[in-house]
Amino acid sequence: MLTCAACGRESADDARFCSACGSLLVPPAVREERKVVTVLFCDLAGFTERSESMDPEDVRSVLRGYHERLRSELERFGGTVEKFIGDAVVAVFGAPVVHEEPRRLHDQPDREPQRRRPQSRPRPRPLPRRRIGT
Repeated sequence: MLTCAACGRESADDARFCSACGSLLVPPAVREERKVVTVLFCDLAGFTERSESMDPEDVRSVLRGYHERLRSELERFGGTVEKFIGDAVVAVFGAPVVHEEPRRLHDQPDREPQRRRPQSRPRPRPLPRRRIGT
């Protein structure tokens, strides 16, 4: 419900004018908030050159698995994947969820999975060498 600033009467959310006095109804202002975030960029070193000699379906298959694994690890550490651009990913830490204490983002996602993986399972194929910047 929107409340008229002139007369105080409530009107329907989709109303543009107050039904009692005819004044223009102004929706409440959206509160903006400034957040400090960390933006992570990661791509596969040399992937573009390697992919030029690959079949397009093979490239898509490699990227699909890579994207799934990378998204899983980034989200586990509180990141939000903004976009994938070929072999590159842009992720944000600190929005929409604010982190009280920043983590060492550049090396935790690589090391942490080995600490929690049961020894009886086969290890997944290692990811190719990556370039990461924050």
